[in-house]
This record gives sequence, C-alpha cells and structure tokens, in this order.
Amino acid sequence: MKTLYLMRHAKSSWSFDDLTDKERPLNDRGRDDAPMMGQALAKRNIQLDLLLSSPAVRALSTAALVAHELDYPADRVAVEERIYEATVPDLLTVVRHCPDEADSVLLVGHNPTITDFANVLSPSTIPDMPTAAIVCLKFACARWADIDRANAEYYFYDHPKNN
Repeated sequence: MKTLYLMRHAKSSWSFDDLTDKERPLNDRGRDDAPMMGQALAKRNIQLDLLLSSPAVRALSTAALVAHELDYPADRVAVEERIYEATVPDLLTVVRHCPDEADSVLLVGHNPTITDFANVLSPSTIPDMPTAAIVCLKFACARWADIDRANAEYYFYDHPKNN
C-alpha cells in the first residue's frame, strides 16, 4: 500500500514587487495555516517517509512548517524542481519515480495543477484546493510506478477552515 498526500502551499504574500514568483514568501495567514495543517496531520498519526516540495519559497516554507509539526527532519525535505510550474503528467512522473521504500509521501505544490492532479488520481471528485489544503489517497500497490486511479482509494480532504 502506498499513501500519497497532496498539499497546496499555504497563502503567499504579494507585498514584494521586486521578488520573482518563485521568491514570494508566505504571508501571516500562510505562516499560521501551514503548521496548523501539520498539526492536523499529526493528530491523524501520519508518519512520512518522504516529503517533496517545489523549490518556490512559499512551498518550501510550507513544507518546513508541516515537517516541524510531524517531527520530520527539515534537512530531509527534498526539493523537486519539476513540481514548480508542473503539468499533471509532470507530477505523475515525479510520484511514479519515488523510491519504493517510501510508503508515505507528501508532495507540496501549486494550483491549479495540484487540484487537477488529485482529480486525475482520485476516484472521488476533489474540490478546488484552497491554500494549505491536503488530499490523501491510498493505492493498492507495492510500487509507486503502479499508482493509478484504478487502484486508488480516496482517504481524506482537509483544509485550514476545517481546523
């Protein structure tokens, strides 16, 4: 069984005109929502084997704040360049190439692709994911290369307004 958590980065700031899109930081709400969602995962006793993040500052910050709440070492957060400006096929490639020793993977990315990707894999319809939302899908397979909607089970959808 493989478990995939798909998370949209927390709310980012648009206050810095001199920063590129990739450099935008979290705003105050994002800095509150990311650890709150990490705590929500911790209440579910989630243990991650791998945490993948887009290289964008807002995604990496989200990943680090969630990692802290899950006692996942920040230095083990893996930056995956392909997540930034990814297409759905790009994300599928990233996930299908995860190491098979990792049974539980969290991927922190961007909308609209993260919502689209969740809907490609999920047997249940996932609503448009607000910032810091998380979808959990479980797959009846032993290898990440074999994940597919056909062997997927929708497990949960959560977002900051639920917490």
